[in-house]
Amino acid sequence: MTQNTENGQRGTVLVTSGTGKTGRRVVERLAARGVPVRAGSRGGEVRFDWADPSSWAPALRGAEASYVTYYPDLAAPGAPEAMRAFGQIAVENGVRRLVLLSGRGEPQAVVAEESLRGAAAGAALTVVRSAFFAQNFSEGAMLDGVLGGEVVFPAGGTAEPFVDLDDLADVVVAALTEDGHAGAVHELTGPRLVTFGEAVSEIGRATGRAVRYLPVSGPQYARMLEGYGVPGPEAGFLADLFTTLLDGHNATVTGDVKRVLGRDPKDFGAFARAAAGAGAWPGK
Repeated sequence: MTQNTENGQRGTVLVTSGTGKTGRRVVERLAARGVPVRAGSRGGEVRFDWADPSSWAPALRGAEASYVTYYPDLAAPGAPEAMRAFGQIAVENGVRRLVLLSGRGEPQAVVAEESLRGAAAGAALTVVRSAFFAQNFSEGAMLDGVLGGEVVFPAGGTAEPFVDLDDLADVVVAALTEDGHAGAVHELTGPRLVTFGEAVSEIGRATGRAVRYLPVSGPQYARMLEGYGVPGPEAGFLADLFTTLLDGHNATVTGDVKRVLGRDPKDFGAFARAAAGAGAWPGK
């Protein structure tokens, strides 16, 4: 890096989805550290659109590092090809450090990871494989369900080690700005396993709101998404992805958050209380 200090990398960082759930947190943290940061987005000042490869090089030009969050998902068709093309363009434009957000326990996502690793062989790559976000209940797809009193999801009774996005963002920033992460794969989870039913119950206790969890099958969930206007192929992909991820093979916790940050990850109950206190679920 051209501007190395004792605290690590200080050159410009491109965050490819700088207004997303993880991206905006990373942008805020980098800016607070005084690291020059570009928040890429489809309609923002720094234009970056995964569907328009012509937007990639201008956004990357002059950046020394990038936080890469691919839409719709690294397991989606076309993701390996996109990662290969992005990696080549990134290296051509001088990027020397990449941090890739990936899914934990997603075999197809690993294929996309390897595509990026091979294409960007001149850059140091760190992969951050994440469990389900706790904030999916407060900022994501399940927010409307919580507000409506019923969270419908194809998870059955499978337990998941939900990770708090503040912990994830802190790990990403460490990988972007500190030495010792090149080539690493960080698997991020919370400190304990929680079923979706238990998660909804904890949110109910934190908010005083009556809310329940309704497990459904993958095909039922796909039909529900289509009813909300999601195109059939996308609805089917999401339903298959969630049922695959929640078949029990990810029902373990790791110590990677603590290993990277030197502190324990936030518990789901603490997330629910903090989010309720911040007004994530207004009214009753």
